[in-house]
Amino acid sequence: MTYKYIYNTPDGFSNMIMNSDGENLTGLWFEDSKDSFKHTINCEEKDLEIFKETSKWLDIYFSGENPKFMPQYKIVNLTTFRQEVIDIMNSIKFGETLTYNDISKIIAKKRGLKRMSAQAVGGAVGWNPICIIIPCHRVVGANGNLTGYGGGIKNKIALLTHERNNMDKYFVPKGGTYK
Repeated sequence: MTYKYIYNTPDGFSNMIMNSDGENLTGLWFEDSKDSFKHTINCEEKDLEIFKETSKWLDIYFSGENPKFMPQYKIVNLTTFRQEVIDIMNSIKFGETLTYNDISKIIAKKRGLKRMSAQAVGGAVGWNPICIIIPCHRVVGANGNLTGYGGGIKNKIALLTHERNNMDKYFVPKGGTYK
């Protein structure tokens, strides 16, 4: 069974929805984002311990601190490649970013390959079902391009600003969505 909980974010961010299997966090996304289709929306709202733990993590994060714990999460359909990308995303520190190409180079080196597709990395980053906690917002395009955030470019900009990034080095591409 899947359960949900709605987390009220501070001003400047869309509210967030959480999913759980009853024990683990299985989804976290911004309300009305284009990522909503990946999650179970029509399910029972329930006050679970994992939702309390995740809300505590988000409270700390939105207060401007880097939480020192990770809520227990479970990701289904996790391939080895997706796990590699998640591990790298989890290593990106609060207030820092990597590009899709940076991640592709890390994986290529680890695997002993000459190169790895940055587009494949983009697909794995976009597949991430647990935003913020698995910090996919910290992955940017080449030269500071802020494309490709399922939670909406508005939320990505707000998250990077919240983490005190120098926003002068980032841009929204022409034709990009600013939801």
